[in-house]
Amino acid sequence: MTLTCWEKISLVALAAIGLRILLKIGILVWKKLIAPSFGFGIDLRTQGKWAVITGATSGIGKAYAEQLAEKGLDIVLISRSLPKLEEVAAAIKQRYGVQVRIVEADLAEGQAVYDKIAKATEELEIAVVVNNAGGSYEYPELFTKVSEECLSTILQLNVAALTGVARALLPGMYEQKKGVLINIGSALAIIPSPYLTVYAASKAYVVKFSCDLAAEAEPHGVTVQCLIPGPVATKMSKIKKATWMAPTAEKFVEASLKTVGIESCTTGYPPHFLLTAIVYVLRCMCEKGTLWLISKTLVNIRARALNKENNKKENDLKGALQSKSLNNE
Repeated sequence: MTLTCWEKISLVALAAIGLRILLKIGILVWKKLIAPSFGFGIDLRTQGKWAVITGATSGIGKAYAEQLAEKGLDIVLISRSLPKLEEVAAAIKQRYGVQVRIVEADLAEGQAVYDKIAKATEELEIAVVVNNAGGSYEYPELFTKVSEECLSTILQLNVAALTGVARALLPGMYEQKKGVLINIGSALAIIPSPYLTVYAASKAYVVKFSCDLAAEAEPHGVTVQCLIPGPVATKMSKIKKATWMAPTAEKFVEASLKTVGIESCTTGYPPHFLLTAIVYVLRCMCEKGTLWLISKTLVNIRARALNKENNKKENDLKGALQSKSLNNE
């Protein structure tokens, strides 16, 4: 059977499309499964001696501090609570036998704090910086009902502070021509996030900033990675019980550290990639339906949070009235 010219062209086109799809799948499997599992990422111990972590006294920041200390890196903990800093520093020193420095700093205060961090770390050979400190909503809420104080804190921590810390520490890393900067974003930056509008937008800034900065930093020998995790069981997320989709901070950090040097922008934790992929497919199938589903979910979370808040107020009022009654007796 002789094929016509157009049939031959069609077969070649189909073969090219098939090869491209297979190549994409192969790259995806390599980046998500094979490379992290077999340790093809960057060995952070080759990048320097110190790890600098912001928001280091709880959640993801604390998990990074502990796991980097376990790798043998000395640690600089940055947070606004001195008692918590001292507690975490003592625990890390005792458990891992590494040097630990603390920097008491409220990153919401601006440039003076970034200068303080730069001065406290100026003579250190920094291997990795984890830009983890951030702010979020108490619960999903209408943009017009979120307090000015909350919005200001989110923008200051998630945008200004993340940028300021990077600006303060990158020059030293450029000079030594090695190092890793990890910026913590959120999966909400790349999926619809009504009722978390400003938080999601601030994390979208982190993604764009990190991706462009990665291209600038690469010629200087510095790796920039942006993490866009889904739900993690931390105090900030208010998820109390860990699940396969909402891991503990320790499990999330363990998985994400394996991706450094393999992916410049990643969820870090494979099930979170699955979550974002599902949302992407749903949006391709029905944009409005996906928005409705996400909005409905966040509105339900908001309703539960408000009910809990109202119940707490009622219980506090009852307690105050009972106490007043007893005092009168």
